[in-house]
Amino acid sequence: MELRHLEHFVAVAEEQHFTHAAERLRVAQSGVSASVRALERELGAELFFRTTRRVGLTDAGRALLVEARRTLACAAAAREAVAAVQGLMGGTLAVGTEQCMGTVDAAALLASFHARHPQVEVHMEQAGSGRLLEQVRRGELDVAFVVHEGLHEGVRLRRVAEEPLMLLCRADHPLAGTGGPVPAARLAGEVFVDLHPDWGARRAADLAFADAGVARKVALQVNDVYTLLDLVSRGLGAAVVPRPVTLKEQARGLSSVPLAGPTRWKVAVAVPAAGQPAAAARALLAMIDQQDD
Repeated sequence: MELRHLEHFVAVAEEQHFTHAAERLRVAQSGVSASVRALERELGAELFFRTTRRVGLTDAGRALLVEARRTLACAAAAREAVAAVQGLMGGTLAVGTEQCMGTVDAAALLASFHARHPQVEVHMEQAGSGRLLEQVRRGELDVAFVVHEGLHEGVRLRRVAEEPLMLLCRADHPLAGTGGPVPAARLAGEVFVDLHPDWGARRAADLAFADAGVARKVALQVNDVYTLLDLVSRGLGAAVVPRPVTLKEQARGLSSVPLAGPTRWKVAVAVPAAGQPAAAARALLAMIDQQDD
């Protein structure tokens, strides 16, 4: 039984699709299919049932998935142990982050990491927290800086910071300069600009209004903070954003008022719950801990 076969099997199990698994692994689909067939022959059992749209695990496949993940984690730990004895740290580090975290300067952190460990190949992906949490759970990212609420299956979260939510509006808005905090009930009927629902900041804003029992109209949805600020400055709507966004240069001239209520913008470092982080990920986490001290 080869580790490569197990890696391909786990990818298909998690993607529920051979083509998507091959794209994730960056190998030919025929190679993934051959790996699964080899495992099925060796184990004498079908691991997947196949339909026209997806594949799913059989009982045998579900049993193998638990052990395959454990085996791959042990193999990675063995490689790291040898590298540690040799005084080396190589391999890759895959990091995810939301845009404009404010409390986390991912670019500066990764630059410092690269200066200390130039032999590690660093990859970074920027996306909404919902997607990043799923990628961490599936092992596609070693570390991600996310906005979260509550617990997430398959992910361990380490708190970094909390910030209040703010109403951001033009200086001629009726609520500008009121000092706040503004209850969500006073914003019923307001037209809002916001990020897409996958973003942690959007989820925090939605939760704040849901907790207050207030319906909110989001007329314009964007996928970056700078477009959001531009739309607010042009009078196309107000926005509910974490406090770090109000401090950006592009927010100069806009008015910000605290939003009343218990909902907070919570930033955390996410790592997979299963197994121990790789050596490169542990080194990055140690740098984050040093910054917090």
